[in-house]
Amino acid sequence: MAERTPREVRALIGGQWVPGTPRPVHYPYDGSVVAMVHENTVAQVQEAVESAAAAWQLWRREPAHSRSSMLAKVSEVMSQRAEEMAEVISRGTGKVVRDSRSEVSRAISTMAISAEEAKRISGEVIPMDALAPGTGKLGFAVREPLGVIAGITPFNAPLGTLCHKFGPALAAGNTFVLKPHPQGSGVAALLGEIAVSAGVPEGVFNIVHGEVEVGRALTTHPAVALVNFTGSGHVAEQIIREIGLKRTVLELGGNAPTIVHGDADLDRAVPECVGAAFALNGQSCVSTQRIYAQESIYQSFLDALVAQAAELKPGDPFDPASGIGPVIDEATAQRIESWIKEAVAGGARIACGGGRHGTLVEPTVIVDAEPTMRVVCDEVFGPVVTVLRYRELDEAIAAANDSPWGLKSGIFTSSLEVAIRAARALEYGTVNINGPSRSRVDHEPSGGAKLSGWGTEGPRYAIADMTRLKMISVAAST
Repeated sequence: MAERTPREVRALIGGQWVPGTPRPVHYPYDGSVVAMVHENTVAQVQEAVESAAAAWQLWRREPAHSRSSMLAKVSEVMSQRAEEMAEVISRGTGKVVRDSRSEVSRAISTMAISAEEAKRISGEVIPMDALAPGTGKLGFAVREPLGVIAGITPFNAPLGTLCHKFGPALAAGNTFVLKPHPQGSGVAALLGEIAVSAGVPEGVFNIVHGEVEVGRALTTHPAVALVNFTGSGHVAEQIIREIGLKRTVLELGGNAPTIVHGDADLDRAVPECVGAAFALNGQSCVSTQRIYAQESIYQSFLDALVAQAAELKPGDPFDPASGIGPVIDEATAQRIESWIKEAVAGGARIACGGGRHGTLVEPTVIVDAEPTMRVVCDEVFGPVVTVLRYRELDEAIAAANDSPWGLKSGIFTSSLEVAIRAARALEYGTVNINGPSRSRVDHEPSGGAKLSGWGTEGPRYAIADMTRLKMISVAAST
C-alpha cells in the first residue's frame, strides 16, 4: 500500500467535530496506520447524549416530508462519495474493495428506503364499539418516536450496519448517538460529514469513540431510550445487566447453515455457497459456515465447491486478483488457524485451504467433521466452511437447528414440498429458498431467533422497534 497520511477521526457532538485522545487504527493487510481515532471522555459522551436529547425536542416535530428529504439528500451525497467510502471501509476492515463497494451500494439503498418510510409511518383506527363500553367513542393509535437512540456497530459491515440503525431512527423522529468499532470509525465519520452537509440539524446525529467505559457511559445514560447493538452475545448480556428496563434491539452471533438437497441446481448452489462462505473474508454473522449436502450429490457438490473456493486467492484488498482479504487482526487469524488444526487433529479433513499467512487465512473447506468440533458448533467468523452429508431431509433440518443461534439459513431444492417443509421447520429468523444463508434484500424484515437477538432490521420494521404506540380515545360530547 502506498504511504498515506492517517485520517484524523474526531467525535461529532452537537454539530461540532471534537478532538480527544488519538489512538491508531491499523490496516489489517499490512499493519500500517490508516487512521487516528480520537477517543472520548465520559464527560464528552454525556455531552453528546445531552445534545441529542435537546435536539430531539425539535426533531420529533420535524414534518415527515422534511425528514424524508434530508435522508434522501444523505443517500444522494453518499452516491457521490461512494468510491471514497468503499476505500475507507477496505482500509479499516481489510475487505476486498469489491465487497466494500457492494456494502456502500446497499447502504445507499437503505438510506433511500428510510427516506421513503419516513412518509409511511401510520397508526390505525380502533373499532371502539366492538365492546359495549366503547359505544360512542372514537379510537385511534399513532406511532411516536422514543427519543435518543444509542447505536453500537461492529467492524465487519461498518456502513451497512450503521445505516440500518441511523436511517430508520431519524426517519421515525428520533435522534442518534453512535459508537462505532474503531476499525469502522473512518466511514462513520464520513457519514457524519455527509449528514451535516445534507442539512441534518446539530445534535440529531452524534458520534463518539472509545472502549468499554465510553460504551457504558452511552448505554446507561438516563436520556437514552433505546440501545441498538450489533455484536457478541457476551457484550449484549453485559449491556442488558447494566441498563435495566431500557428497550434494546440486538443482533448477535450466528452459525448459519445451508442445505443442498439432492434435487438442487448445483450450477446455482455452488457459486452462491462459495460467495456466502467467503465474502467479507467470512466475517459475517450470516456467513454460511455449515453446508449440509445430501448423499446423492455430496461428492459432486464438494468437488465443485472446492474447485471454486481454491480460485479465491487471499491478498491485497485493492488487487483485483485477490479473492479475499485479511481477517481483522493476527490474533483472530491465529484463533481461526487453531480451530482448523483442532478439527484436523480430531479426524476432520481439509479439502481446500487451511493455511495462514499473517492475517491472511486461505478459504478453507473442511469435511468429515464431527458436530462437536468448534468449526461446526461455534461461530468461526472467518473464511471456513464445513460440508457435512445427510440422507433424509429431517436429518439435515435437525442438524441445522442444533445451534443456540438462529439468524439466517438457506436451502437449495427444486421441490416445493421440500422447500415448504424446510421453511416451516428451520428455527431461524430467515429461511432463504434457493439461496444461501447470506442472502438479503435490505428492505426485508431481518432478525434473529434464539440467542441471535431480538428486534428487526429493514427500515419499515426497524421503525416499529424505534417508536411507541400511543392510544387516543375520544368520547363524544353530550
